[in-house]
Amino acid sequence: MLAIRRQTDKPRVQEPVDDGLPPGVASVLAVLPSSAVVLDREDRVLRASSAARAFGLVRGESLMAAELLALARKVRRDGEIRESEIETAGRKFGQESTSFAVRVAPLGSHGQVLVLAEDQTERQRVEAVRRDFVANVSHELKTPVGALSLLAETVQDAADDPEAVKRFAGRMQHEAARLTYLVQDLITLSRIQGGEPIPAPEQVPVDETVHEAIDRCNTKASAKDITLVAGGTEGLKVWGDEELLVTALRNLIDNAVAYSPEHTRVVISARPAGNAVEVSVSDQGIGIPESAQERIFERFFRVDAARSRATGGTGLGLAIVKHVAVAHGGEVTVWSKEGSGSTFTLRLPAFGGQAVPVPSTTIPQEAAK
Repeated sequence: MLAIRRQTDKPRVQEPVDDGLPPGVASVLAVLPSSAVVLDREDRVLRASSAARAFGLVRGESLMAAELLALARKVRRDGEIRESEIETAGRKFGQESTSFAVRVAPLGSHGQVLVLAEDQTERQRVEAVRRDFVANVSHELKTPVGALSLLAETVQDAADDPEAVKRFAGRMQHEAARLTYLVQDLITLSRIQGGEPIPAPEQVPVDETVHEAIDRCNTKASAKDITLVAGGTEGLKVWGDEELLVTALRNLIDNAVAYSPEHTRVVISARPAGNAVEVSVSDQGIGIPESAQERIFERFFRVDAARSRATGGTGLGLAIVKHVAVAHGGEVTVWSKEGSGSTFTLRLPAFGGQAVPVPSTTIPQEAAK
């Protein structure tokens, strides 16, 4: 009896468990980028991709989303493929929810069900941004176009009054200029917001960039008797696109002039900052409320919409500055206090990796009027 017992107690080789899955399914699930789950007839998880577990859809042998379980049971019952969209709690810091496009289908002949869930959160966010952008553009274009139409009718009705015609023609020129600026800013923003690298970056002298931006803003500044002053360290260079950097600085200076009282100064200064160069634009204007400072770089956001339109602003200037900075691997920041003015600082990577002044042959920096 002892010999027989010892013979029967020999260890046996464990046979692979037959989970009833069609051949190759496990290998396919392992390489899928989307969340994939296979459920058995008892709603237990037989297989789950790493993405499904990372998103919290699967925990242990359980499918955690009640909506997915309900879909899986319907598919198992009638064999029909179903598609839907669901939302689960966000898995990233600051993310309220995660949206999934879901497809559920029968798998094999043992009551198994395949669940595929594709994360749609980023796509939906981009789509929402696109819709908002189109709505904002439509609204912004409607104002000057509508004004031009009304002014044209008024000019036609006042054909016998030369003074009225002259006055309304001036208003038409103003609205047409505003429309032109808006279209130009939209084109610029569209070009730099696509995420494409700068096609031909080169070393850009900061002195020349600052003076070119000042030259383009002199007319508006002179109209308010605002003095534009260039200062700081000379001979600094950055790496990038000179025209885009001039555009960014011009927008900062224009913004400072628009929100500054008459007979004041706007100072543009450059200084080395480790492996970067900082170009600051400081004004003595009305300042920006602290509650609005986090949003001022958004497209079409205006602290004071009526004042912005009165000054001819398109609401895109600071958004352009932000995207130019990002395209150059830099950033733009703001310090402001109501009643004390604002300082916008454009921080850009220095040419050569270190902000070292070099001998400059450009025109010395001086006050420009």
